This record gives sequence, C-alpha cells and structure tokens, in this order.
Amino acid sequence: MQPTTPHPFDGKSFVRNLSSSPGVYRYFDDADELLYVGKAGNLKKRVGSYFLKPRMEPRIAAMVAQIARVEITVTRTEGEALLLESQLIKSLKPRYNILLRDDKSYPYIYLSGGEDYPRLAFHRGARNLPGRFFGPYPSTFAVRESLNLMQKLFKVRQCEDSYFRNRSRPCLQHQIGRCSAPCVALISVDDYRSDVRHAEMFLDGRSSVVIDELAEAMDRASKTLAFERAAAIRDQVAALRQLQAQHHVQGASADMDVIACRIESGLACVSVLFFRNSISLGTRDFFPRLPLDAEPADVLTQFIAQYYLDRPVPRELILGEELADQAILAELLTQQSGRAVELKARVRGERARFLQMAERNAQASLTARLASRQTLGARFDDLQKLLELGQSPRRIECFDISHTMGEATVASCVVFGPEGAEKSHYRRFNIAGITPGDDYAAMHQALTRRFRKLAEGEGARPDILLIDGGSGQVAQALDVLRELGVSGIQVIGVAKGPGRRAGEETLVLADSGRELHPGPASPALHLVAAVRDEAHRFAISGHRKRREKARERSVLEDVPGIGARRRSALLKAFGGLAGVEAAGVEELMRIKGIDRGLADAH
Repeated sequence: MQPTTPHPFDGKSFVRNLSSSPGVYRYFDDADELLYVGKAGNLKKRVGSYFLKPRMEPRIAAMVAQIARVEITVTRTEGEALLLESQLIKSLKPRYNILLRDDKSYPYIYLSGGEDYPRLAFHRGARNLPGRFFGPYPSTFAVRESLNLMQKLFKVRQCEDSYFRNRSRPCLQHQIGRCSAPCVALISVDDYRSDVRHAEMFLDGRSSVVIDELAEAMDRASKTLAFERAAAIRDQVAALRQLQAQHHVQGASADMDVIACRIESGLACVSVLFFRNSISLGTRDFFPRLPLDAEPADVLTQFIAQYYLDRPVPRELILGEELADQAILAELLTQQSGRAVELKARVRGERARFLQMAERNAQASLTARLASRQTLGARFDDLQKLLELGQSPRRIECFDISHTMGEATVASCVVFGPEGAEKSHYRRFNIAGITPGDDYAAMHQALTRRFRKLAEGEGARPDILLIDGGSGQVAQALDVLRELGVSGIQVIGVAKGPGRRAGEETLVLADSGRELHPGPASPALHLVAAVRDEAHRFAISGHRKRREKARERSVLEDVPGIGARRRSALLKAFGGLAGVEAAGVEELMRIKGIDRGLADAH
C-alpha cells in the first residue's frame, strides 16, 4: 500500500473564512516547523495578500510554497498584535522573520541598599537586589568609564562586601584618593551618606544641583575657617564642572536614542546612539537576521519591537525612516514606560546632525562587516580545498585544556560557522576525577561529555573537530568518537610548529595520519589558528575564574554552624586563617556565637 500524498494547502479557501479583526498569523511547513510570524490590523486582508496576489517576490514565493498549515490568534487591537508578534519572534525564532540576535542583557550601575556604607558596582542580569540600578548602558566600557569617574568625584566604595568587611587598614584605592575608606571608619556614616546621595543625583542627571549644593558647603566651610575642607570641596566642584564641559552634548535631549539602518548584500546594520542626561553614552551596532527581502523601515520596526518592549525606553527615539506602525509603537512604549514616548523621523537642527552620525556609523559598520564576511568566506573555501572536502564546512568545533600545575582544570569548546564565532554554542567543562595535569584524560572527559549528547540525538554535529595538540590528543578524540559510535566528523589536530611560531603549525589529519603544513600565507591556516586561539582564550578565562573561586573559598566554610558573620568575626579577631588554626578552644569560645562544640570542630 503506497503512502498517500498530503494535499497542498489551499490558501484561498482558508482566507475566505478569516476574520477581518486584528491579530497574529503563523505559517508552518509540512514538518510542522514554524516558518513565519506576522501581525495584521485586518487578518483577512493581510493573509490574503500572500495567497491572492498573482505575482510575488521570489523569496516570499518560496516561503508560501512551503506553507502546510496556518494558525491565527485574534487580538483586540493592532497594538496587542504587534506586541504578541514581537514576543513570538523572540521566543520561537521563525526562519523567515527579521530577528534581533543580540539577546545579551545590558549592564547597569548598581548602588546597594540597606547598608551604612553602600557600594557602587557593575551589574548584569536580574535586577532583584536591594538598592538602585542606573542604566542600561550600551556597553561594558561605558559602565566601567562611569564607575571610574564616580571613584574620582565621590569616593564611594566599589569593593566586594567580603573584602570590605575584612579590612583592618585602608586599601590602595584610599591611598590614591579614590575611596574615603569607610571599611576602617575614616569617614562618618552621615558624611558617607552625603557622598552617596550626590553620586545618586549625578547618575540621575542632576549634576548642576550637586554643584550648587557643594558650592554652598564650600562657603560654609570657609566661614567656619575649615579651609582644608573648603579646598577639597572646591577641587570636587572644579572636577564636576570640567566633566560637564567634556561630556555634555549640545542639543542632545536629556533622554534620547538615535537609530539608523543600512542594508546591503542581504545584510542589515542598525546603529544606535545613546544619550542619557544630555551625555553621550556611546554607540552600539546590531546585525539582525534578514531572511526575507526587507526595507530599512521594516527592520527598524522589528528592531524597536524586539529591543525596547522588554527594556527601559528613553523619552525620544529619533529614527532614520518613517514607520508604518510608528503611532502604534509609540503607544505601546508609552504604556510600558508609564510616560510619554515619542518616535520622530522628520527632525531638524542638532537632531538631524545626530541622525547623520548614526547613518554614517551604520554604513561604516556594514561595510566592515561585509568585508570581514567575504574574508571569512574565502578562508572557509580555502579550508575546503586544503582538506579536499566535498563542500565547505558549516560548523567547526575546537577543544582546548587549561590548568595551572594541574589545578582547576577547565576544557573549552568553541564553535565557528560561515558567519564567524557562534558564542551561544560555546561550552566549558570543569574537569574532575583525573590525575592533576593529565591533559589526555582531561580531553577524553570533555569530549565524552560533549559527544555523548550527540550520540543520544541531542545537539548539532560538527563537520570538523579541531583538537589543540598533536597525535596524542587526536587519539583521545578518535577513541571517544569510536566508543560512542559517532561517525562522519573530520578530526584534525593543531600542533605547534618548530619554535612555536605562528604560521608554522602542523595539521594532523586523524583519518589518514597525514600531516599538512599550509604555511603562514594560507587563508585556511588563518581560520584554524583563529578558532584555536579563541578556544585557548575561552579555556584560560574559565580556568582563571574557577581557580580564583577556589582560592577565595575559606576552609571555615566547610565547618557546620560557621556562617558568614561568625567567619568574619573569627578572621577579624585572630588576624586571618592562620591565627584561627593556631587558637585554642578557650580562645575561640571568647568569640560571640562560638560554643565548645564549634570550637572543637575547628
């Protein structure tokens, strides 16, 4: 009995029964994979445009030919449809939608709360700690630069709480004039709180008010003959005025983002200039996925919907294009932020100048990206020729091992494709249960953990597996793949050349044992070296974090009943861990909260 061929989807019949209400539509193929998510003010009219038009653009026609099923969600308003569309695109990542691929959370400046001496710190992630968050900032650099300025201006501490609680004398930051040393009570709680309040006001954009208050404090100090304090305040005011002059942007709104888009050769770049409190926080470039032919206005609409609907939004968005859904987006963003948000495309004066800057930046970044993409493509093609492959590789994985004399061993796995590094697929493996310093055993364990999942049907299969090392490391990779029954992967060892000089590496082909010496001019070797170096960097950074965490851990943490407060009290009383270890039971019992049972346990 022959299988029945499924009937093609009858779009015209489907459209006849559709509602004219606003809503969201979803297209699926015959494998039930989501192809596309769209929103409409009139579902019947919008969905009908895909099936009733006699002619369509080739790429859209290719998508329509794959449609096997359509799902509809009716909403009350077009604004609700736009919101639902952006949420579905971000969560489901349909093949034919414009997709903003940068999902990394943005950094903030965090001011801790509930303490006599709060701290300022870099923060990324959930904002559920007690205190205040300032931002988001466009980059880590912008946060670090702001924190550096705060140290110079207000001397609010930035050290970790564990470090702060265990100080017995001022640290280097105090000695170079960047901290008032609250850890050893060199500043009163009231004076410190005044500095914190000024820091908050400055981060809120009220630097002029801070300057006025400090000027009054300087006058009071002069009248009471406290000339040394008056001079210190005078220097602080001068620094604030200089900072205002350097960073204030003439004509910039207090709270504004300027957004421009450029499209070329199937690639889009969205460039955003961030302004907060009339100060430029810098720029950031985004490269959304463009599966369908799209205009800059389409890209900007999807960018704003996907980027701002779950982030703090400024009062003004200056756009390089008029958007069809501009009023709807403004209404949604206004509802989300609880205050009026304006989207402006036709601007003059300084705003037009800022928009030109964003457009030039988008074009320059797009040109550089296209050049890099072409270079990367040439390197992949050259690697195909060098290895005599049937087609250019689509996925390269590379493993490396890092440790210090066998301590805190970490293995890394990095992934590269034709578009470059695929950082969301990077993995680290903390190695345990091996003889310290045994790199072969570490590689065997890491590869087993990675490819066991592939053998169980999970994860993507690499075309090429690079191993940082020679024949010994390659043998470990072959053993693992053989044990797990994984085949069809080209395994290559990357061995350092004589003198360990770059460009003289040897490529060891596992299947034949053959050695290749491409030479320093080979684009294929440039690609392999770049992937290998990235694996090395990723392994080292993971090893350092693991090592520092292990060294920061106190053996007192392993004693039942010794929490953070008792541990801090013991270390302060005896001057460190060595003093605690040397102390007798009776001496330990003098510390509040330490009874005989805990003292005996030490």
